[in-house]
Amino acid sequence: MAAQPRYRVKRVYDAPDADDGRRVLVDRLWPRGISKQQAAIDHWAKEVTPSTELRRWYHADPEARRAEFETRYRLELDNDTARDVLARLRREAAAGPLTLVTAVKEPEHSHVPVLLGELAESPAGEGR
Repeated sequence: MAAQPRYRVKRVYDAPDADDGRRVLVDRLWPRGISKQQAAIDHWAKEVTPSTELRRWYHADPEARRAEFETRYRLELDNDTARDVLARLRREAAAGPLTLVTAVKEPEHSHVPVLLGELAESPAGEGR
């Protein structure tokens, strides 16, 4: 029986912790004022972040656009490259803790919950 994947979410401005496991940056842009050494990122998963256009559209009115943002973001994740990265992240999480790292001020009101939802789904045929 496979281990239950464990995902953590952490702001890049918070100090890395030994319990973080693998740290994956899930932002389109590199966080301002943070060096690569400070961030302690193992992988930068740009391929599973919202496009610049979608991110700008959403931030113009996040409360009113949340539901539509989630729909559009899921559509952006529906491609071979994103599916491959999601599969890789699932495998890494199954092997040990995986921390999704972001610079957003409120991760719970960003793309991160949608990404966690996608990671929780296990598509048919995965595990190759």
